[in-house]
Amino acid sequence: MPTPELISPRSPRVAAARRLAKRNFRGKDRLFIAEGPQAVREAVTHRGPGGEPTLVELFTTVEAAQRYADIVDAARAAGARVHLAADSVLADVSQTVTPQGLVGVCRFLDSPFEDILAARPKLVAVLAHVRDPGNAGTVLRCADAAGADAVVLTDASVDLYNPKSVRASVGSHFHLPVAVGVPVEQAVRGLKEAGVRVLAADGAGDDDLDDELDAGTMGGPTAWIFGNEAWGLPEETRALADAVVRVPIHGKAESLNLATAAAVCLYASARAQRSGARDTTR
Repeated sequence: MPTPELISPRSPRVAAARRLAKRNFRGKDRLFIAEGPQAVREAVTHRGPGGEPTLVELFTTVEAAQRYADIVDAARAAGARVHLAADSVLADVSQTVTPQGLVGVCRFLDSPFEDILAARPKLVAVLAHVRDPGNAGTVLRCADAAGADAVVLTDASVDLYNPKSVRASVGSHFHLPVAVGVPVEQAVRGLKEAGVRVLAADGAGDDDLDDELDAGTMGGPTAWIFGNEAWGLPEETRALADAVVRVPIHGKAESLNLATAAAVCLYASARAQRSGARDTTR
């Protein structure tokens, strides 16, 4: 069989994808990189608000094109440009040390905050002052797993499309609405006006998560505000919330990291909401 023609490392398409490693170019092009079979598979099936496909371009090694033929075929069927590339080109475009052979170029997919409010969300994660992209992506994944309706990244938080954030979400970027660049005051005000109770997660909170669950106060629409990894939430943000809630530490650990605390809080709300829904049907 003839050797498949590989895209040149000097191709303008390679250069355009490579520059998406920088935030200013991502913002200018409104494109970002999704790496690996799981993220690319999710991107292939995702559609934007107007029905346009999210995946616009795919770089793949010959070996990966054979291993993940279903993904590559689906990408072509969805109208994405597919480029066969040498391992060195994938390494150049990729942001990982060991690329998995598939690198997709995707359209931005964040949602207007007003659309999230109009959908009357029941469970929302708000990331305020979160600066670590891996943490942001992991919290997004936790919110997705817990069945949250949306995630909001405030204007002081990390870029949603940072490659580390996209990798850490493992495809959850494509599963639920995410609003970006929303001032925390606007986020809290909008959520409250939409009938959502806003809770600030803080290790020094006056209210205990277990007590909230025992009191039956968490069955309604809820938004959790999660703060910076190192210094938590500033006092002015805490003051915006309806309550400041701490996750109880029953053992000797000094604290929980951001993603772990977010998972505990989001799952607690999700369970309380499911229990409340069951109670109303009895």
